[in-house]
Amino acid sequence: MTGAPGALDRPPATAGDLIGVDVGGTKIAAARVTAEGTLRGRVHEVPTPAHAGPDAVLDAIAGLILSVSVGEAADGADGVGEGPAVPTAVGIGAAGVIDSRRGTVISATDAITGWAGTDIATGVAKRLGAAGMHRPDGSVPPVHVDNDVNAYAAGEAWRGAGTDAASALVVAVGTGVGGAVILDGRVHHGAHFLAGEMGHMPAALAAGERCTCGRIGHLEAVAAGPQIARRFCEATGAQDITGALAVEQLARCGDPDARRLYREAATALGQAIAGIVTVLDPDRVIISGGLARSGRLWWGPLRETLRHELVDLVATDLQLVPAALGTTAPIIGAAHEAALRLNRTE
Repeated sequence: MTGAPGALDRPPATAGDLIGVDVGGTKIAAARVTAEGTLRGRVHEVPTPAHAGPDAVLDAIAGLILSVSVGEAADGADGVGEGPAVPTAVGIGAAGVIDSRRGTVISATDAITGWAGTDIATGVAKRLGAAGMHRPDGSVPPVHVDNDVNAYAAGEAWRGAGTDAASALVVAVGTGVGGAVILDGRVHHGAHFLAGEMGHMPAALAAGERCTCGRIGHLEAVAAGPQIARRFCEATGAQDITGALAVEQLARCGDPDARRLYREAATALGQAIAGIVTVLDPDRVIISGGLARSGRLWWGPLRETLRHELVDLVATDLQLVPAALGTTAPIIGAAHEAALRLNRTE
């Protein structure tokens, strides 16, 4: 819960609370979120049964939501269990390309077996209803689903590094390269729910490099953490380097190949961000993910590239900042998106 607003406060659950869920390939995390965007109680986690089939994953999601509901009711101000505290709505940020209108997975990698085509919203709602989770009017709390990076961006825009920005580009750089666009304080999804997915933009520094999607020359092939490690191993013959952190440590020690490849990764990312910024002109660019925790060896060429590529007016005023909420951002953001969806339909 690092950096989470209100994470240490434990007021009793209320009828106005939401539940936010973050579904990844290795774990599922969830927590109650107040209408003001603070966590109420602890974050609950379970392993993702990623290769047991979609039904097993839906079972795990619903089970975790029920655990959060029951657990936080029991953690009321007087410490006495009150029975399940039914949320107003449930928001889920999930891996894959998500049709946020229907809550279904349009496409996905094999990180979760058979995930493409899964109707997450309907599947989770049915399970919650079967378990007896109903609002006072007898209905099951509505379930809203979006892509996990979009949920992350929504959280940062609402209560994180983008709180006072009307528009932002949120970039996630870790095992892959993802992104999301915030316009007028809300996630912009695009015609195919792919807005902001910058990892598969063409990148000059990735010429001849095969991307994880199978195509040649995409940004992710040079900028993502595992690809930095792969390129270092290919350049040097090393076999014991498995992540970007190891390459960064070698670069700090003066290894020329490590320094070059780390700089190329940051430069390629900076060029891609510059292209998007030139088109969208956002108030702020927010950087999240494992590589955002890098030092000057990465942030330096990233900022330098933006100053070089952008026109002076934009280069001078653009705010480039690290994300603020940490791992709780997609939980808070998913809950916020669910609340916005609820307000539009009621």
